[in-house]
Amino acid sequence: MTPTPFRPYPFASGGHRQTLLGYLLRYHLRWTGPCEDLIADAGDGVRLLVRASWQPGPREARPLLVLLHGLSGCDRASHAVATAEHAWARGWHVWRMNMRGAGDGEALCARLYNAGLDTDLLAVLRAAAAHTPRVAAAGFSLGANVTLLAAGRQRDALPRELAAVAGVSPPLDLAACADALDRRQNRLYVLNFLSDLRRSYQRRQRRLPQLYAPDRERGLRSIRQYDEVITAPYGGFDDARDYYARSSAGPYVSRIDRPALLLAAADDPMIPVESVTRWPLPAGGHVQREILPTGGHVGFVAPTRAPARFWAAERVMDFFEEAIGR
Repeated sequence: MTPTPFRPYPFASGGHRQTLLGYLLRYHLRWTGPCEDLIADAGDGVRLLVRASWQPGPREARPLLVLLHGLSGCDRASHAVATAEHAWARGWHVWRMNMRGAGDGEALCARLYNAGLDTDLLAVLRAAAAHTPRVAAAGFSLGANVTLLAAGRQRDALPRELAAVAGVSPPLDLAACADALDRRQNRLYVLNFLSDLRRSYQRRQRRLPQLYAPDRERGLRSIRQYDEVITAPYGGFDDARDYYARSSAGPYVSRIDRPALLLAAADDPMIPVESVTRWPLPAGGHVQREILPTGGHVGFVAPTRAPARFWAAERVMDFFEEAIGR
């Protein structure tokens, strides 16, 4: 299959434009294929909801794709659904993972997730490896950080069945990305994130009042403030600075020992391009860092075989199929 080059429509270039077009074009997507709810046990009382879609026939005969959403998302995130549909059309099993407490997984474990919980993804990857000898994992935005963090920091614990990973719009330096979100031109994104995060915290506080204090979400005006007041203390970190330092995937990229794709855009309004490019890659060429001149944040809107013009889904699947020799 000949790869489709990234050639945005003439009117679609620009970081904000790509970001918003991607959201608008994919907003309507819903998974309509077969779906089975699975539960992965990550230990310490953490149970993770996975939406599994199996191709017909012996399960070991097909490769399996694990997808991980971004901040304030879940298995219904449009970028995950678009990629799932494209992978499904190419004959892959698809697992859409919910981070702990995300989406309908809140009923299983109402605890908060954060960007450093690579052991949760590790538990899902091990569960996937029990079904097929060929597994790949792709994350988007915050999920991209978790995916690449697991590939590097958890390298020695990964199942050998994990053939390749990909991170789309990865925030490899969480502090730099928090600073970028504080820019005035990003206020719309921050307001949207904070609205979702406040509601999420309120639900958890009602479910687990003995763990989460009331009203901590009130008055927060930035992602850094949210991480300082909520993410860090409930995640076992000293403060937001400690959380960012210990949870950023960038320092671990050089440890990745299997094929990996880092796909980003130079005009991403939330992720400074230098925060993606400054990390050394391992020798051997198995980690590819592709920085496109435009694409926004998980936008990548262009003609493609993938649904809703999500070109990144096609690029990721091309990379995976090359990695597994399919």
